[in-house]
Amino acid sequence: MAAATTPISSKFSDVDEYGFKRPENFDYKAYEQFMSNYLKTLAKRRKRWEEILEENVDLSNINSKLKRYIRKGIPGPFRPDVWMRISGAYKLQAKSPDLYRSLLNAPHEKEISDSISIDLPRTFPDNIFFETKKDSLYNILIAYAHHNRDVGYCQGLNYIAGLLLIVTEDEEKSFWLLKHMVENIVPQYHTKNMANLLRDMAVFKEMVIRRVPAVNKHIENLGLPYAVIASKWFICVFAEVLPAETVLRIWDCVFSEGYKIVFRVALTMFKTHKSAILAADDIGALANFFREVLIHDEIVTDCHTFMQKVFELRLKRSELESLRKVCVGRNNT
Repeated sequence: MAAATTPISSKFSDVDEYGFKRPENFDYKAYEQFMSNYLKTLAKRRKRWEEILEENVDLSNINSKLKRYIRKGIPGPFRPDVWMRISGAYKLQAKSPDLYRSLLNAPHEKEISDSISIDLPRTFPDNIFFETKKDSLYNILIAYAHHNRDVGYCQGLNYIAGLLLIVTEDEEKSFWLLKHMVENIVPQYHTKNMANLLRDMAVFKEMVIRRVPAVNKHIENLGLPYAVIASKWFICVFAEVLPAETVLRIWDCVFSEGYKIVFRVALTMFKTHKSAILAADDIGALANFFREVLIHDEIVTDCHTFMQKVFELRLKRSELESLRKVCVGRNNT
C-alpha cells in the first residue's frame, strides 16, 4: 500500500498514541479520513462510559447493553479497571492480594530468568515508551512463570504482557490480566507441546473451509501452512500483529466474551482480504501479504469498521466446541 501522504504533510506523527512507530508505507491520508470521524465517536463513547461508571454497575454481570458498549470500544483511560472487572481478574486478585509480591520475592530459577532477559530487548523495540517499562515487564513474566509451572515462560507472553503494561501502567493489574488471558482465553497455547494451539489451528482451517472455501483452496494450492499464517495471531492474541488500537478493541471484547472473539477476528481477517489473498500468485507473495501487508493495511487500521465486520460474522460457540472435539490431536495445518 503506497503512502498517500508523509508524516511531514500529515497532522499525525509517525508514532501512534501508544508509542509504536508507524510502518514506512503507512497511509496517512486514509488514516486522517478515518480519524476525522473516529475522534467524534471516541468523545461520545467516553461520555457514555462515564455515565455507566457513575452508576456503579456490576461490570462482571455483562448484560446486552453493556456488551454493546464494550463492542463499540472502552475509552483508553477506563480500560485498566474495566478490563479487570469484566474479565473477573479483580475478584481473583481480591482473593489472593499478596500473591504477586510474594512471587516476586521468592527465589527464581536462573534458566527462566535468562530466557526472559533474552526476550526483553526484542519486545517492542520500536516503541518509544517501552525502554522504561522493561524492568516491570521482567517482573510480570518472572512472577507468572513461577506461578504457572505448566507454562513457565514462552515467547509470545512478552508481547501480551508488554501491551497490557502499556495500557494499565500497573505491574499487578498486568499480571492478573495476563493470568486470565493465558489460562482462560488461550489455555495450553503456551505449554511445551502447545496442544490446544495445534488443535485450534485445525479448527480455524475448518472454519475457513466452511466460510471462504476459495481462499482455503488457494492457500493449499500454493502450499502455505496455516500455522505459518496464523499461529502468531493466536499465540499473541494479535499483539505485535495488528495496529495497537485495533488490538485493544479486540481485547475489550476478548475480556468480556472470551475465546470466540479470537476466531471471529481471524476469520474476519481472511474474509475482508479475500480478493487480495486470491490475487497472490505464488507462495512468496502470499507469505509476504500475510506478514507485511494485511497487518497494517487500511482495513485493519480502521478499527471501528473492522470490529463491525467482526460482529457481522456469525459464529456459534457450539460450532467451535464441536470442531474442537473433531480436531484434537491434529497438527497438519
